[in-house]
Amino acid sequence: MNINLTLIGQAISFAIFVWFCMKFVWPPIVDALEKRKKTIADGLAAAEQGQKTLVDAKTEADKTLQGGKDEAKNIVVMAEKRATDIVDDAHTKASEESSKKIKAAEQEIEQMAMKLKESLKKDISGLVINGAENILKKEVDKDTHEKAIQELIKKI
Repeated sequence: MNINLTLIGQAISFAIFVWFCMKFVWPPIVDALEKRKKTIADGLAAAEQGQKTLVDAKTEADKTLQGGKDEAKNIVVMAEKRATDIVDDAHTKASEESSKKIKAAEQEIEQMAMKLKESLKKDISGLVINGAENILKKEVDKDTHEKAIQELIKKI
């Protein structure tokens, strides 16, 4: 192959083309590639940050939800305890009230029994005195005495 002027001209033209590309074409391409690389890196970092934020938000939401559930359980337990206390108080008051009423009824029954005993004593003593008067008024013989006692027993 002969090295002639055409080949030297082509080599010079190629060198000028390479210099022109390095000076004017290559820097904007490299800048565009760097910008694109930076944009992609920023996007990936933002995506990772977004995922981390999402995980943190889910964790926080779970903690808040669990706290709400715990608080609700505590409220239910306190309400049940309060209800139990109210029922126990009601039972205690009802027991005390029924005991008072039973004691009052027993006292009333006892008083009525005493009054009836006193009344019976008065009635019986009156009948005994009346029977004794009848016996003494009449002649004191055995038949009359037996009749008076039988009449007295019938009255009682």
